[in-house]
Amino acid sequence: MGAGLKMVAGWLLECSREFAARADELDELDRALGDGDHGTNMRRGFAAAETLDLDDLTSSADAMRHVGMALVQNVGGASGPLFGTFFLRVGASWDRSLSTAGIARAVRHGVDGVQARGKAKAGDKTMVDALLAAADSLEASASAGDELSVALDKAASAAEAGRDATVEMVARRGRAALKADESVGVVDPGAVSVALILRTAVHHIG
Repeated sequence: MGAGLKMVAGWLLECSREFAARADELDELDRALGDGDHGTNMRRGFAAAETLDLDDLTSSADAMRHVGMALVQNVGGASGPLFGTFFLRVGASWDRSLSTAGIARAVRHGVDGVQARGKAKAGDKTMVDALLAAADSLEASASAGDELSVALDKAASAAEAGRDATVEMVARRGRAALKADESVGVVDPGAVSVALILRTAVHHIG
């Protein structure tokens, strides 16, 4: 297994462990405005991704696309298609040289795919609020000439800030929008998951 594949495999393993440990917490967050199964679904999706046989793949880009398909097929509700689309689009644009500019482009393509599929925009109180913050941060880091490890750390922090900002937003998309009047004061669980995925990436990619 090449170095790039090893990085992705390590990232997947940590994501799987994090979602297994935090499934109940995410379900509880989701219960406030949704079906109460976001954590369970994400745990199942990344557990499936963790079991993928990456040895026969030729690149980390292929691995990312396989992860995307595993999430689409194993994560229930709206989260599967959205998180799966993100990984599929990132994988399709993945920069094998791991340059900051290249990874910024790949992440932006991933975010564009999520927005095209889910129709959410900034301020709608969704995973997009964390994703957009991360994509903007990566592009700023590329312009500043940051090394990828630095850029990813900044992007993860930006995603965490985007996650925290959803607390004060009114839900405008998905099932949460049905309880818009009750949504202020609740963090969006999808944004929590995005921040978790990006923070774990800091430990492995770059």
